[in-house]
Amino acid sequence: MTDIATIRTDQAARIADLLVGAVDPHVHSGPSIAPRAVDHLDLARVYSDNGFAAMVSKDHDYSGVMCARMITDHHPDLKTKVYSGIVLNNVVGGINPYAVEHTAAMDGRIVWLPTLAAENHLNWEKTSGWAHPASTQKMRAASAVPLFDGDRLRPEVLDLLDVMAATGMALASGHIHVSETKIVFAEARKRGVERLIFTHPEDIVGASMDDTKEIADMGAYVEHSLAFFVEGSKFKNRTDEELRDFIDLVGAERTILASDLGQTGTISPLEGFQNGIAACIGLGYSDAQIRQMIASNAADVIGLNG
Repeated sequence: MTDIATIRTDQAARIADLLVGAVDPHVHSGPSIAPRAVDHLDLARVYSDNGFAAMVSKDHDYSGVMCARMITDHHPDLKTKVYSGIVLNNVVGGINPYAVEHTAAMDGRIVWLPTLAAENHLNWEKTSGWAHPASTQKMRAASAVPLFDGDRLRPEVLDLLDVMAATGMALASGHIHVSETKIVFAEARKRGVERLIFTHPEDIVGASMDDTKEIADMGAYVEHSLAFFVEGSKFKNRTDEELRDFIDLVGAERTILASDLGQTGTISPLEGFQNGIAACIGLGYSDAQIRQMIASNAADVIGLNG
């Protein structure tokens, strides 16, 4: 068991140095219909003060590209580049190539396949004992967004993949089942999509270690949510040793560590990164490996360097 508190204290300067240039490609800042502890601008300020290169806000119900543009235009002093993307849930019309093209035109960086409206998510939620805060009386319940017609991808999914190839945005798997991810990613590759993200194999999506390795071997980055691993997170359901197993499975060169934080009642996204770095230090990873996982890989997949 890694003593995170001791590492945070003894290695504070090292952790602060590693945060310079970090990229958080999956963070739930607000405003949102779900309770959020921090909004996009306040988080950008916190990340800027700590040297982050970029953040990508993710909301399950809207594209945050307009918020990102306003922050960028009105706060040129921020060191952190603020981006967003779009999640293909019911509120944006599901698999909606029009919405994706619009998001791309406004410098969106990631398209997530359905999350709360994924058939897999809805089935998982029935037995998980947990309901997403957005799925409340505030709005009608999600309905499944279909990706397949029988055993074939639906025409709108193929259209989406062509848009992804043309725009260069990253395609993230969201909460669809791992078996679906393999099919979608294979077709995406065939159609010229270059940037792929396998979203948190450790939870919801039903992935085994073999599945995770197979998807990484397709050229995808494997993105782990620090929210499921780090001390202080109310979502923690995995150990440091499991984090090491996941990292070693595909190597630091294919691993992305994202906060997946911003919710109320838990640690902040910054604390998630600080505790995540401390855990990686405790597991024996080098500074170069940690930088790959918290900075350069995410920068690559969102096209930060061109």
